[in-house]
Amino acid sequence: MFELTITLFERIGLLLIITFILTRIPIFRSLLDRDISVETVIYHAFVFGILSIIATHIGVVVKGDEIRFSPWVLEVKQDEILVGFSLVIVMIAGLLGGPFVGFGSGIIAAFYVFLIGDVGWIANSIINPLAGLAAGWTGQFFSQERVIAPNKALFIGIFPPVLHMGLLLIFLPNQKVAIDLVNTIGIPLVITNSVALAIITMMIRIALNETEREAALETNRALSITEKTLPLLRQDSFSDKAEEIAQLLYDELNVDAISVTDRKDVLAHIGLGRDHHCPGDRLKMLLSHKAIEGGEIQVAYNKKDIQCRFEKCPLTTAIMVPIYQSGEIIGLINLYYRHSQQIRTVETTLARGLGTLISNQISGLEAERMKELLKDAEMRNLQAQINPHFLFNTFNLIHSLLRVDAEYARHILVQLSQYMRANLKIANASLIPLHDEVNHLNAYLEIVKARFSDQIEVNIDIESGLENVLIPPATLQPLVENSIRHGIDIQKELGKITVKMKKIDDRVFVEVEDNGKGFPEELLLTIGKEPLAGNDGNGLALYNINERMKGLLGEHTGLHFENHDNGGIVFFELPINLRSDDEIVSESEVS
Repeated sequence: MFELTITLFERIGLLLIITFILTRIPIFRSLLDRDISVETVIYHAFVFGILSIIATHIGVVVKGDEIRFSPWVLEVKQDEILVGFSLVIVMIAGLLGGPFVGFGSGIIAAFYVFLIGDVGWIANSIINPLAGLAAGWTGQFFSQERVIAPNKALFIGIFPPVLHMGLLLIFLPNQKVAIDLVNTIGIPLVITNSVALAIITMMIRIALNETEREAALETNRALSITEKTLPLLRQDSFSDKAEEIAQLLYDELNVDAISVTDRKDVLAHIGLGRDHHCPGDRLKMLLSHKAIEGGEIQVAYNKKDIQCRFEKCPLTTAIMVPIYQSGEIIGLINLYYRHSQQIRTVETTLARGLGTLISNQISGLEAERMKELLKDAEMRNLQAQINPHFLFNTFNLIHSLLRVDAEYARHILVQLSQYMRANLKIANASLIPLHDEVNHLNAYLEIVKARFSDQIEVNIDIESGLENVLIPPATLQPLVENSIRHGIDIQKELGKITVKMKKIDDRVFVEVEDNGKGFPEELLLTIGKEPLAGNDGNGLALYNINERMKGLLGEHTGLHFENHDNGGIVFFELPINLRSDDEIVSESEVS
């Protein structure tokens, strides 16, 4: 019994080799990920069935009291019984792939045992599909584990061999031979099968963990490198930061040299060969041109492929990684090595991942820059709008005043020039101090009061200390103009407009209130949120201001509209601690 146990343990070694090979097959991972379909069930049942046939032949042959040991069992006589390891493979199939894979591989093993035709073929044929089915059902209780724990596999592995011994006692024609056989092989078979199952599950878990750990480390390294490149790419373009990018990659990667190129020339080279691989050199490698034209990563496995004219160049192999910007290849990152053995699958996978991540960064940053430019252009366009009717009316007013009051006409002309300078300022700054915005409003009001004399009364109440709070230019003036043109009725009564600015907590609340007819009730929910047609420009002006406010200061700073008994109110809020990267231009700086 001891000799048989030791022999069976020795035979487990071949199973372990088979298991190691399995862990290197990519499709084998679909079982571990529980990616089960009809196709994968058939595939894995067939694979494990073939492996169970191989495992059958690494067993021993028993005849009566005699045990025949041979490295590979090729022939079994009708009065002999073959004791192999097919049960272990079938149970592994069931534990990993579920009852269908276990049962399918067991059927294949059973059919093969039937063809062998030894004295125990009935018991062997029954136990294989039965063990695969039972292991599959049992494994479902541990479905939260990708691979069942070895201690659980050890426990599960005890029962099929015990059941196998029972079937031998039932189906062997000679009961005395059956009892002797069970006494001889029972304990060794139970021990070796359960231990083999535990060792195999342990191997699969270790191989899986090592692979996933290595992948996680490489992924983390790629993400770390691209995170460090982001500040460089934010500042300038890929070609402008080629030297810094090359130095960063050289420091982070286990390479002998790094070069960064555009579509035609070398932009930077760091590491070995720097004395003759120089910035400004034309791209010489055919593989470089192939990478640029085809957009696929290329690998030079020998010095001939690198095509370096310097005879003593230490660089013999390279990986060429295309870099994209908005779908167009803008250059390459070349990773150089001294020996071809340094280029493993890990290196090429990492290089491909880095290329994809850096390309996505460049494309994303370019899209962000374009979005900001477009947004800024839209804001400038909205800010720079001046009502042409207002200019024509003002010019007519000045022309009329020149005849009756030249001094007052000059005053209005000064106010108009101040108003125009404020509009020019809009093209130079996105945000200005609140006191400059109030000055802009006052210049406009001086002109309006000259036209309507005692028909309009405007009160501006600004809390002390808020003068330097930032606000988008030309915000207050259009709101007051809206009240004059569309809110109050100066033909019937005195139009009163109040502009209030006060601090509450860390916000500044701004209100523009008038004693007019208010906003149409049916438009209160949509005004300012979309340009409204057919409303004499009212909807478009408020929409422009609202979009500008939200675009510059955030969604929470948009305009709000309400009606009250004596007119309408427009109000919004400003961050009190706002700081702008744009240049803040005061009125004195615009000439």
